[in-house]
Amino acid sequence: MPRTSERESLKQARTAVTSVERVILKISREVWNQPAIGLQEREAMEVHIRELETAGFTIVSRHSGGHPTAFVAEWSQGSAGPKLGFLPEYDALPGLGNAAEPLIKPAENGRTDGHGCGHNCLGAGCTGAAIALQAMMRQRKVVGTLRVYGCGAEENVGAKIFLAKAGWFDDLDAALAWHPAAVPVTGTFVTNANHFMRVSWQGRTAHAGMDPWSGRSALDAAELFAHGVNLMREHIEPTARLHYIYEIAGVAPNVVPDEARIWIQARDITTPRVNALTDWLSELAQGAALGTQTKATFQVELGMAEFIPNETLAERVFEHLQHTPLAWTAEEQAFARACQKAIGAKEVGLATQVAPKIKDATLGASTDVADVSWNTPVAVFGWPTYPPGVNLHTWAVTACGGTSIGDKGSLAAAAILAAVGYELLTEPELRTEANAELKRRLDGRKYQAVQNMDLGELEEVSTRCQKGMGDEYVSDATVG
Repeated sequence: MPRTSERESLKQARTAVTSVERVILKISREVWNQPAIGLQEREAMEVHIRELETAGFTIVSRHSGGHPTAFVAEWSQGSAGPKLGFLPEYDALPGLGNAAEPLIKPAENGRTDGHGCGHNCLGAGCTGAAIALQAMMRQRKVVGTLRVYGCGAEENVGAKIFLAKAGWFDDLDAALAWHPAAVPVTGTFVTNANHFMRVSWQGRTAHAGMDPWSGRSALDAAELFAHGVNLMREHIEPTARLHYIYEIAGVAPNVVPDEARIWIQARDITTPRVNALTDWLSELAQGAALGTQTKATFQVELGMAEFIPNETLAERVFEHLQHTPLAWTAEEQAFARACQKAIGAKEVGLATQVAPKIKDATLGASTDVADVSWNTPVAVFGWPTYPPGVNLHTWAVTACGGTSIGDKGSLAAAAILAAVGYELLTEPELRTEANAELKRRLDGRKYQAVQNMDLGELEEVSTRCQKGMGDEYVSDATVG
């Protein structure tokens, strides 16, 4: 049941967000209008940096943790006090460019990338919340530090992993995040841990017709490995996931391929389980090489931990969700129903109620927000920027995010984030309880970042994704 009245902090946050509404919507629309995939979204990054600097934040780091599209901005009042983090994202997805219309239609700017996961809204809500909370702190002389982490490339090479490895979250009292969703939702959910691996084989080329016996096919090794992966599926836990693509598989059928490469992802509900899958895959890669007299190279490029939920913060967020109105115009509902009709979903329009709290549910998806959650308590929730029946990573999410539907999502999320942020700054017991819960849930486990990529490899990943080769690498990391 909702509280009989909303907390004063949410009322104040809503007022503060209204005072910076122009900034929030400017960020969202500018980022929507210049979409770019992860590692290439520098224009979007600069939009956030510009507005934060205008608001008085200091950019204390660029290319943070060695990530090309990450940054850290900071603002403090007083010389002590709590430290809170906000986690804006701003990368787009390949092939999801669309006009702000309820049908598949090319974007007017001609860009084929698009915000099919709503990161223009997500980023605007997070950065806007930090600026709104700054105003609340100034007005009430609250001591503390706000830190905004520019979380580039969430969809392919998530910056939060690089930031976590570099220790940027170690001194936070809490971090705040949200994600576009079909309904307002929060709770204690767990996302899967995962590893991204690159497996390559080196063979020996030869004429496939005249003397194939002189060659050793790297493609044979890749196919043997892939067959082994598919046989593995019978013997792994139901919670595990394996998915892969062929990146290099030869250049001509009459030439024995001397190089082959597979990009594979393994997921499961805990890091130890993913580690076990990874070990098995490494052995399989070597076995495929032995069977084809080729040489295997196996590299774990990147990994995400499982998310550590925080019921203390989820309860507070849920309370604010119940007191945040879902007010849609007739035109917005018509737009939503048109999107639903176009994809064959029930034409029910936009959500009008808060979803029940999620209780200890495991989601199949992964997110680099999880790497933050091992280092500090994280408050996270979903808020509508598209209608039920529409899936993330689709043209319809892009379309809705360029309209007032997405705008309302950014503004509502910013108010909720600012309210929870203000309470964390001013209620020591809330911080203490949230951190105590994190300690209990970790139960002595220590965070270990999985990040083994250099800048050259990052640039290669960006190029491959731009060509549409990284579909399995594009994560479905959501809270909705």
